[in-house]
Amino acid sequence: MEKLQDVCCGSLFPDVWDANGCYRFPPTVQDSQFGAFSLDVDTKPHCLQHHPDTKPHCLQHHPDTKPHLLQTLTPHRRLGDSTSLAKTVPIETVKVDLKQDLRADVCPYTNQMGSVVVPVYNASCWLEDCLEAVLRQDFTGTMEVSVFDDASTDGSRQMVECWKERLEKRGVSMVISGHSSTQPRGVGYAKNQAVSQSCGQFLCFQDADDVMLPQRVRLQYEASLLHPTSLIGCCVRRDPEGSTERYTRWINSITKDQLVTQVYTSHGPTVVMPTWFCSRDWFQRVGTFDEGGKGVPEDLLFFYQSLRQGGGVARLDQCLLVYRYHEKGATHSVLEETIWNLRVDFLQERVLSQWEGFTIWNAGKQGRRLYRCLSPANQRKVKAFCDVDVKKVQKGFYTYEESKERPKPRIPVLHYKDASAPFIICVKLDMTGGILEENLRSLQLTEGVDYLHFN
Repeated sequence: MEKLQDVCCGSLFPDVWDANGCYRFPPTVQDSQFGAFSLDVDTKPHCLQHHPDTKPHCLQHHPDTKPHLLQTLTPHRRLGDSTSLAKTVPIETVKVDLKQDLRADVCPYTNQMGSVVVPVYNASCWLEDCLEAVLRQDFTGTMEVSVFDDASTDGSRQMVECWKERLEKRGVSMVISGHSSTQPRGVGYAKNQAVSQSCGQFLCFQDADDVMLPQRVRLQYEASLLHPTSLIGCCVRRDPEGSTERYTRWINSITKDQLVTQVYTSHGPTVVMPTWFCSRDWFQRVGTFDEGGKGVPEDLLFFYQSLRQGGGVARLDQCLLVYRYHEKGATHSVLEETIWNLRVDFLQERVLSQWEGFTIWNAGKQGRRLYRCLSPANQRKVKAFCDVDVKKVQKGFYTYEESKERPKPRIPVLHYKDASAPFIICVKLDMTGGILEENLRSLQLTEGVDYLHFN
């Protein structure tokens, strides 16, 4: 098996079973360095967790009941709200064109291992490459492609329909649906619908504008068997080459420990959404994607919720995806302020609430911004700012002029060598020519214990 970067919590096992009712890894994993083992579990596989007289969820089509896809039983989280559940949208607001793709002979649920989940919106110029790459997968298990078209106007739906027969001739079933409203409902909605209509025990998330390499499904499937409560990612190759160079380097080079310690940075999820692979059971435990639409970072919200649920983060150290960068990407619609606020809230929830005091590393603009955005309780925990800039240090204090407190808070500004851990680092990664990293090493500090990166 390929080298795997992993930080994993939990010990659930996926729905892979033998004739004796024991959960087992497939031969490709049993023969690996990890060894073979089984676990007796009295729980039925995911697709059979129903009463004897109830069909699997993708086939719940009683004559007087609307298809599962049209049911509004699954709530979703509002932007920035990790606990409250929003009311679902009435089904009359979206006309879903659901053909016969969910019939039993197309969706042999009990045999389906993996579902490639493809949300589509005006992706006609990329779909050929995307779907051709699915055909080239070397995965030997059963696989399907689940496509939901989010009101495309460029012929994307028709192009997908043309691929159905070609894929099914190669043994890859295809589920296609969508809606024809005047406006798209957003990436989160499209992903949720594509997952809902799919059948696989494992979910491979694939953006329509990206291209998976032939080994992707196989290697990530094997990794998911070993880490069923983790989001599994992989390394990527950016197209065009050289675009977002620093971001791409970060995606591919952060260490096993940094997959967890660097979840507060502006880069977002430490395994990027277009590379995600996970068990259906874990996806359902975490919940659905936020359906707030344009401008909502549904991937970051889901990622944070997965961590809250005790989920792990893992990355295969092999490039398995061509990750396209272009001006039409949905990520461009998300405001920096939105991401910032979510990161601050998550930092306070997961870290600062546990610390009695800390130092903000950077007395400049970004450090002061973080301080101003903290809750009053966490502002009082800031022992000092620290910096390498002599002028800032000589000034001695930062006065919080906007504060309603009297006297106004005055926070010391120290040279970094005179400051004490733990630190929240508000200096951009990979932008100081190695000076920041050398300064941290000189203090013999450990990331995740003595400091965390925020910018």
